[in-house]
Amino acid sequence: MPEEIHISSPRRKEWPESGLRTNGFKALPFKLFIAKIHERCNLACTYCYMYEMADQSWRGRPIVMADETVEALAERISEHAVAHDLRSVGVTMHGGEPLLAGAQMIDSFARTIRTAVHGTAMVNFRIQTNGLLLDERMLDMLLRNDVRVGVSLDGGMEANDRSRKYRNGNGSYADVAKALNLLRSDRFRAAFSGILCTIDLRNDPVECYEALAEFLPPTIDFMLPHGNWTETPPGLTGRPSSTPYADWLIRLYEHWRANPRRTKIRVFQSIFQLLLGGPSNVDSLGLLPIQFVVVDTDGSLQQVDSLKSAFPGAPETGLNVFDHSFDMALTHPAVIARQMGVSGLCATCQTCEIRDTCGGGLYTHRYRSGSGFLNPSVYCADLLRLITHVRRDMRRELLGTEEPSDE
Repeated sequence: MPEEIHISSPRRKEWPESGLRTNGFKALPFKLFIAKIHERCNLACTYCYMYEMADQSWRGRPIVMADETVEALAERISEHAVAHDLRSVGVTMHGGEPLLAGAQMIDSFARTIRTAVHGTAMVNFRIQTNGLLLDERMLDMLLRNDVRVGVSLDGGMEANDRSRKYRNGNGSYADVAKALNLLRSDRFRAAFSGILCTIDLRNDPVECYEALAEFLPPTIDFMLPHGNWTETPPGLTGRPSSTPYADWLIRLYEHWRANPRRTKIRVFQSIFQLLLGGPSNVDSLGLLPIQFVVVDTDGSLQQVDSLKSAFPGAPETGLNVFDHSFDMALTHPAVIARQMGVSGLCATCQTCEIRDTCGGGLYTHRYRSGSGFLNPSVYCADLLRLITHVRRDMRRELLGTEEPSDE
């Protein structure tokens, strides 16, 4: 393992770059590589962490990942797979809006990565898109390259179009719905991985779920809007008794439990699995080590890109695919902190009754100016209420026992 890289930054050092004690900890290899293949977007979503929050570095990066960057990335993935004897790796194409890169570029990207890793590891490709450019030609290419497709949509027309708009102010729902109907068809359904929905408290949770379930997605992922203790998410007051996001999700949970489940909801499935001693399916719950890295269009290696919501430069490692191996990124303090399990949590989280299920919440949501990421999630009260509600329901169903309710 190479020596630890010390990252220079104009900001005062905050945890984990300051005060992290690793005690000889050795990070696990990356198994998922998130490639920002296109830096711009054809929507102007009001909550976007790339364009509407603290970090504006997208302005100075290449719009499209260049061929030489793709080739360097492919070689680094192959190098990492060989070094750690990985039998399979995941590669997710992301943006911006990745489909803006065009079918030819995406086809070349997939072939370049697969060729470089061939004989070493199997590559599982995914792409996360707003769906606006999903037509038959694009889907044929994605299917040919065995790329699974996730689409972002925030509910029905009224719910989605509150925030997911074109730059001229028009809503995007109608165009995305056309793409989803194509994706759910027999011809392309094998490529459909699910729908990603960002929670908006103004939207009714049951109506939102039902609108998304109409497209028959394999899974729906309901995501908490990005924010932290310094820049609080919409609707949070800071009062422990106020849990608007748990209230929203519990209404959805009760409806989902009482009705035929046409689709999986990842946050609920993950809570179930964690309470039963299994793994989480989302990186916002549980204590499993985070084993992914982000590569931007210029080849720079970054931590989770949602950190752009915290402060300028928050995701940066100071490394790139041309000059540095992925093993060098494994020495970054934030990567180590997110693999240390309980040891990487603040004192409050370490002694919490739901620690192993909550896992401190999403790392991005723990930030507070001055103390860095050594804090509970800004959604701490919401996570506590949601998880205890689900736990109570599971105990009642599986064991026929009740536990005291604080609701």
